[in-house]
Amino acid sequence: MNKTVRRAGIVYALIVLFLAGVAVIAVQFIMNGSDWATNKANQHIYSNGTVVNAGTITDRNGIVLAESKNNKRVFNDSASVRKAVLHIVGDTSGVISTGTHNLYRSNLSGYNIFDGILNLKRSGTGSAIRLNIDSKANKIAYEALGSFNGTLIVCNYKTGEILCSVSKPSYDVNYVPRDLRTNPAYEGVFLDKAVSAKYTPGSIMKIITAACAVENIPDIDSKVFECTGEYQTGDGKVICNGVHGKIDFSQALAQSCNCAFAQISIELGADKLLATAKSLGFNRHLSAKEVPLTVSRFAPSKTSKTELGWAGIGQSTTQVNPTHFLAIINAIANGGTGYSPDRIASMGIVGDVVGRMPEIMVRMNPQTAAKLKTMMRFNVTGKYGDWNFPGLEMCAKTGTAENDGKKSTSVFAGFSQKESLPLAVICFAEEAGWGSGTAMKASNTVLQYFLKNYE
Repeated sequence: MNKTVRRAGIVYALIVLFLAGVAVIAVQFIMNGSDWATNKANQHIYSNGTVVNAGTITDRNGIVLAESKNNKRVFNDSASVRKAVLHIVGDTSGVISTGTHNLYRSNLSGYNIFDGILNLKRSGTGSAIRLNIDSKANKIAYEALGSFNGTLIVCNYKTGEILCSVSKPSYDVNYVPRDLRTNPAYEGVFLDKAVSAKYTPGSIMKIITAACAVENIPDIDSKVFECTGEYQTGDGKVICNGVHGKIDFSQALAQSCNCAFAQISIELGADKLLATAKSLGFNRHLSAKEVPLTVSRFAPSKTSKTELGWAGIGQSTTQVNPTHFLAIINAIANGGTGYSPDRIASMGIVGDVVGRMPEIMVRMNPQTAAKLKTMMRFNVTGKYGDWNFPGLEMCAKTGTAENDGKKSTSVFAGFSQKESLPLAVICFAEEAGWGSGTAMKASNTVLQYFLKNYE
């Protein structure tokens, strides 16, 4: 009897272990099945490590950017378009890690836990992906940057849809340069600078300092600052880009007065500046939907007033990720709600599927957002000139970011406040000089296209 009980106990234990093993395998299959199915060893999808069979990728207007034909991946007919959308679409080897081909390879394969990639095996194509970007706008943005490297992004601030996203340098996937990995002209070519780069922001960082001032200095609007061309901090000095004389808070932002904003930064102190920056996403790992972003860094000095002043005006060690900062611009334009920029419109085997819900990346006090919106509008009407942005009702801030040993980066961030054109833009043009030059002109060029073609 005892032997029978012991044997039964052993059998039950084995059954439990077996079921536990099955459960572990099932969980692993559910969690990792798509990765296993889309591994580069799968010859239904890859050939020599490159994608040959996958779903079609189109832009928001249905223009095909990549598709599979006869066991081969085929890209758009236009070389200009191929270069302009390279970093969004991605390459077939996954070297551009944030490209759609790599990040959404499971979706493009048509994988599901019930059928795996059966549809791909049968038809040679998986699930389609429609992007939010307008490939014509990307081409225009790419050309508007001219000979300068950098990035330009346009986003609908009410929905988070990315309508344009360009990164330079680029190359034509149909004719890959032989010296792609050795020629200095292609340095950083595999990096999508919109999401994976971080730049010294220059004076667009004054937007963050202004937000902190609005919330922490009750009489900030009645203060008068005097700019003589430099501001003595007590342990050094901050140099201005001009001699602005006596100016108020709004004028200081419009004139981009380093003296005024260094003084404001020092009055606020490192802790308050850091708290505002953190509340807006600095020093945190963020994602634009499924796309990971490089962390924006802000570390204002607690020991040096001079370094604190430089940090508050966008120099020192301050660095920003373009897509993250665009979400902050979204928040200002959208009454405090900064939607996460999203490249995907839809994914599905047949046409569109359920629309994607917008996600919030940053939040801002609505009163602060309203004040900043008024100030950024004054930047345009009082400094840059509405004539530079015909029909846009633009709110904006330029930046000129100094880089050791190199020409300054031209920076522009802003948005149209037209109800019919709820678009925000950010542009970094490397070594292009003043923010009111290349970055501003390129941004306006793309927005003018949308003014005529956006619905």
